[in-house]
Amino acid sequence: MAKQDRAIRTRQNILEAAAVVFDQKGYDAATITEILARAEVTKGALYFHFTSKEELALAVIDAQVTQAPPMPDLPGKSKMQEMVDMGMLFAHRLADDALLRGSVRLTLEHGSTSLNRSGPFNGWTHLHTQVLVEGLERGEVLPHVVPSDTAELIVGAYAGINTMSQAINNRADLERRASVLYEHVMPSVVVPSVLARLDMAPGRGARALAEAERARETKVREAAAEAAEAERAGTPVGVA
Repeated sequence: MAKQDRAIRTRQNILEAAAVVFDQKGYDAATITEILARAEVTKGALYFHFTSKEELALAVIDAQVTQAPPMPDLPGKSKMQEMVDMGMLFAHRLADDALLRGSVRLTLEHGSTSLNRSGPFNGWTHLHTQVLVEGLERGEVLPHVVPSDTAELIVGAYAGINTMSQAINNRADLERRASVLYEHVMPSVVVPSVLARLDMAPGRGARALAEAERARETKVREAAAEAAEAERAGTPVGVA
């Protein structure tokens, strides 16, 4: 088990080091030598996990969706707020998540044609479609909405504002641009009663994380209280 855990950590370390190099240099200019130096691993260790630079780059690209933190399931939270939060949290995470930045650079850059860059687009479209379907079933989404079409529109538009923000100011205003996107799109997707409660303002990513942390702490306290109550109920009378 310890050996397996070590291998998992090594693989993740290589992925994160490669993401930094890809983000700085792009796919074509990045070299295995630079990735090895940053990861501080041997060539044998790298090739144990990845057979080529292309396979490593594809793993970085796929990590954008596969390693995205799960959306917190908060009591009373609408599915449409969950969909907005996917984009706002994405923008928030880009500030300090090197693996995500490297993945985005590889996904959006116009470089080598050998890389299959469709994974994140398909993955995010699938996730958005799922949330829209659930929102439709809950009565949060307007009846004319086609979930798959709307999902493709939102994911494509988000990729556009991401590219634009990167070109203009290194994504310093990405959350603002995402906020504007949702403010324009959501009125044509969401029923008015749900729309009125949506938080789409800049800074929503940080607020969503704070809400999730408060919910986690509440669950921990409730579990501790339940455990203490169960222990008291099972303690024999007269035993301290």
